[in-house]
Amino acid sequence: MHPDLEKLIVLQKHDVEAKRLRDEMVALPKLVASLTAKCEAVKGQRALIAGLIAKEETLRRGQQSDVKDLRTKIARTQKNLELATNTVQTTAYEHEITFAKSKISGIEDAELESMERSEALDAQKELADAAVAEAEANLARETVRANATVTADRTLLAGVEKLRVAERAEIGEASLSIYDRIAKAKGTAVSEALNQKCMTCQMMVRPQRWNDLRDRSNDDQMMTCESCGRLLYYDPARDSPQRKTVPVESIAAQIVRSL
Repeated sequence: MHPDLEKLIVLQKHDVEAKRLRDEMVALPKLVASLTAKCEAVKGQRALIAGLIAKEETLRRGQQSDVKDLRTKIARTQKNLELATNTVQTTAYEHEITFAKSKISGIEDAELESMERSEALDAQKELADAAVAEAEANLARETVRANATVTADRTLLAGVEKLRVAERAEIGEASLSIYDRIAKAKGTAVSEALNQKCMTCQMMVRPQRWNDLRDRSNDDQMMTCESCGRLLYYDPARDSPQRKTVPVESIAAQIVRSL
């Protein structure tokens, strides 16, 4: 293995961990913001239900007031009826009383419907209250967790950055340039080759390249995956027994063997 490649493997581990920490430090505040928005939305739904309940209560107060006014009117008309001196007056007062009683009946029916709507809204509000309580508890819990994690991540990231700087100082400029170029394009620059396969892109390595990669005499070279372009490294301790040797045949030899 190329001397710088071992260091690049370590550097990549630091780079991956640094990225994970940075991503987490960005993601957690977004999560808290999302939970805050969700909590506000649930509160908004509860407020809407509460507004509908108040509207029904106002409606019933108006209905009750109207019924009271009509009953007063009936009582007054009833007195006038008792004092009526002719059939015309009697008939008029009786019609007035009948009409008022009909209106009362209609208002009372509407009031009953309003009470039924209020009962349904009260049930919805109980569910909304429970949803708000759950959302607030979840927000509080995740906010504490996010703050603690971000604080810890900052400390960890500072340590990882020191390791990265120290590791980069030990690597040749040419190797670093290759590593940075590939990492910028691919996200990662180094991949293990195992069982004749690039473990990042999962594509097979050609037999000749696989043998060259395993050949200790090529330790002054850095080889790349022909599929994804990442730097390949080979660890003999992790190789499968069936992959210890890979014969390389010419096309002519393969044809002869197939006859």
